[in-house]
Formats: sequence, structure tokens, C-alpha cells
Amino acid sequence: MKRLLILSASAGAGHLRAAEAVEAACRTRWPAAEIRNVDVLTLTPAPFRRVYGKGYLDFVNRAPDIVGMIYDHTNRTPKSPAGDRLRMLVQRLNTRPFVEFLREFEPDAVCHTHFLSAEIAAHQRKKGRLLTPHAVVVTDYDVHRFWLCPGVERYFVAREENRVHLEALGAPAEAIRVTGIPIHPSFALAKDVAALRAKHGVGAERPLLLVLCGGFGVGPVESLVASLIDSVKDAQMVVIAGRNEELRQRLEKAVRRAGASARVLGFTTEMHEWMALADLLVSKPGGLTTSEALALGVPMVVANAIPGQETRNAAMLYEAGAAISGENPLTVGYRVARLMESRERLGAMRASALRLARPNAAAAIAEELGRVG
Repeated sequence: MKRLLILSASAGAGHLRAAEAVEAACRTRWPAAEIRNVDVLTLTPAPFRRVYGKGYLDFVNRAPDIVGMIYDHTNRTPKSPAGDRLRMLVQRLNTRPFVEFLREFEPDAVCHTHFLSAEIAAHQRKKGRLLTPHAVVVTDYDVHRFWLCPGVERYFVAREENRVHLEALGAPAEAIRVTGIPIHPSFALAKDVAALRAKHGVGAERPLLLVLCGGFGVGPVESLVASLIDSVKDAQMVVIAGRNEELRQRLEKAVRRAGASARVLGFTTEMHEWMALADLLVSKPGGLTTSEALALGVPMVVANAIPGQETRNAAMLYEAGAAISGENPLTVGYRVARLMESRERLGAMRASALRLARPNAAAAIAEELGRVG
């Protein structure tokens, strides 16, 4: 491998983190290779970038139920191809700079962690304008039909059920690999918990409740944190607000008003350390967050799941016994407090999480990319 191109899209943080994980594994695999990790939306006009990226996050915040309805509607085979054709036409008109970049870079292989770039590349290959082998990384535990791109050399999926689903959609069986969702290699490393407790000021005498607000802090997070503060009294609490600085400041004020001892942090590059210290995680069930938690055996309470892919991720966790639902804002604090009182139940959930874990998914993907590139 001399040149590798990794493509993502900033429509949610998970696609970007998956791309970073693949990049880290590939740099270890091929230290002398030229590897580019590009957010494809940075190569599109500003209005399209806003609608596709930030517009999605705004929609999730303001009308999550409609997001779920759109997910379900577009996941069905359309009665007429007109809708898909119009969507693809709009995408192609707004991604011409990306296509030019793709041709100029001339990579040995391309890896996509979002279907936008994969669909555009598939069209270019169909027209005979692109010969580079491509691979697609599905970043959730369910497969939407948008991930299906004819001519792709490899699909990397989270679990065996995804393989069955892709084959039913028409993907060739020989192109599909069940690797897990790629997470940063740091989540696979052994942790010195005592040293991490000292580093982050976390005592060993009380359990740690970790609350994640998502990469961009979407959803009704403030009411969730308020419920936890009211109900969870015998645990240390750390809330990570992600890149949403305004949310971080509002949460800090709410914690001070409540006289609580919870800590509120912004974006961190030490999530693997915080998860290693956590006895329980309250979070949206994004594909990357879920995979990271499973890798470290952290039981989850699912809250504020985005309807569509995240509710399907949650269903997988419930079926496996690795999570419970915290979707009712009136009872989530009560449910978390009860769960933290039961060390036996937490232990069983931790064991279930570890059975699902695939901490070395990124390395497995890097290995396969070497076979197609």
C-alpha cells in the first residue's frame, strides 16, 4: 500500500471517529504509506455542507421522530426509482470537487466510513471513470440500504446479522467481512486502573457513573443530567459534553445550582481512560460509542437514542443483556440508581458486553484493505 484514502462525512461524530480508527490502524500497518483522511463535506459547497452536516444535527435536536420516519421510509425499496435518482443527482452536482480530488490523488485503495462518498464513487466506477478498489465500513449495528454500493470490493460490518442483511440486499457474500465497527486502538490496550484513578482524581471507594452527551451534544441532555443528579446519590458522576461548548457551560451551571459534586467536561481525547474507570455508562447508543463501551466491558443505560439506527443499536444491546433502557425521562434516574446498587447485575451486564466486543476491528480492516489495495 503506497497511497490510501479514507473518506468520512461530518454528519454526526461517529463516521469521523471510525475514519480516525481506520487511519490509526493503517498507519501502524503501513508506516511509509501516504494516507489521507478526508471529510468529504469539506469538498462540497457551503450550503450543501450545512444542510447535509449541521442540518442533520439540527433535525435530530428539533424533530427526532421525523428523523426516524425518514430512516424507515428510505430503508424500504422504493416503488419508483425517481426519489433515489433525484437524491443522487443533487449529490453529484455538489460533489464535483470531491470527484476531482479523488482522481488527482490516485490512491491504491479507498475506504469509506459514510455512504455519501461511497455512492458517488460507485457512480464514477459504473461510468468507467474510476478503477480504484473501494471498501465500505458500516458504522452501526444495523444496515440501511444506502450502504449498498455496487462494485465495492469489501464491506466491513459489525455482526453476522449484518452480513445476512447485506446479502439479502444483493451484496456478494465474498465481499463481506464481519470485523466489528472500527474503534481507536487505544480501547484495545490494557489499562492500569489505579494509575488512571490517580490521574483523573477518581476515588476507589464509590462507583463512577459516566454520562456522555454525544460528540455534538444533541438531544434533551439537560433534563437527563438533572434526573441523574436528583436520584443517584452514592456514586461519582462525570458528564462529558463533547464539542458543544454552550451545553457544557449550561450543565456546569445546573450542577452548581443543584449543589452536586458532578464534574462536567468538554471534548476529550481520553475517552478510553474514562470508560476504563466507569462502572456504568449513560449514553446515546451511537455505533462508535457502543463499540467503545463493549470493548471495555462497560454496561450501558441507553438514553436519548436517535430514532432509526440508534434505536436498532439499542435493541441489539438489550437482546444481548449489555444495556437497559433509560428512555423514559421521568424514571431514568431511578433506574440508574437501582442498577448501580446491584453489583451482581452490573457484573452480568459487563460479561455480556465483553462477549459482544470486537476491540481489534480497525486492525482487521487494515489487514483486509491490504488485500484489495
